[in-house]
Amino acid sequence: MSRIGNAPITVPTGVEVKIEKNYVSVKGPKGTLEDTFNQDMKIDLTDGVITVARPSDKKEHRALHGLTRALINNMVIGVTQGFEKNLEMVGVGYKAQIQGKKLVVNAGYSHPVEMDPGDDLQVEVPVPTKISIKGISKAKVGAFAANVRAVRPPEPYKGKGIRYAGEYVRRKVGKTGA
Repeated sequence: MSRIGNAPITVPTGVEVKIEKNYVSVKGPKGTLEDTFNQDMKIDLTDGVITVARPSDKKEHRALHGLTRALINNMVIGVTQGFEKNLEMVGVGYKAQIQGKKLVVNAGYSHPVEMDPGDDLQVEVPVPTKISIKGISKAKVGAFAANVRAVRPPEPYKGKGIRYAGEYVRRKVGKTGA
C-alpha cells in the first residue's frame, strides 16, 4: 500500500479546488495553479478533503498513486504558503544582482550571465553573494534554482561555486608538492 498516496489532503480555508475528471485547479491567496493528471487516477473532493485512489495494484498505478497525491499537495501548499530556494555564492569576485527583471550572475567568467526568471517567480538578492528564489510552483522554483546553480556548480578542491544554502560540498585533497 502507498503511504503517501493514501494520505488525505486537507484543503485550508481560503483555498478553492475544482476537480473535473483528471483536471485539477487550485486557487488560493498567492495565485492559481492547474494541472492535468493521468486519467486512471480517481481524484475526489469531499468535505474539504482531497483523496486520490488507484484502480488496480499494477506497478504503473502504484507509482502514479503517490505521485498524483504529492503533486496535488504541492499545489495546495504553493497557493497558501509558496516555496523558496536559497543559493549561496562562494568565490572571490562572485556576485549576483538584479537588473530590471533579470538576474545577473558574475561567477568567474569573462562575461556576466543573465537569467530571466519569468513572470511567476520572484528573485531577490539581499546580499551580493546570496540569491533567494520564491514562487508558488515547486517545480518552477526548483528548476530555476538548478539552472542558477548550473552556471558554476561547486567544485571539490576549493569549494568555489554556486550552492544551495546549507549544501555540503565534499572536499578533495589537492596534489602534494615533491
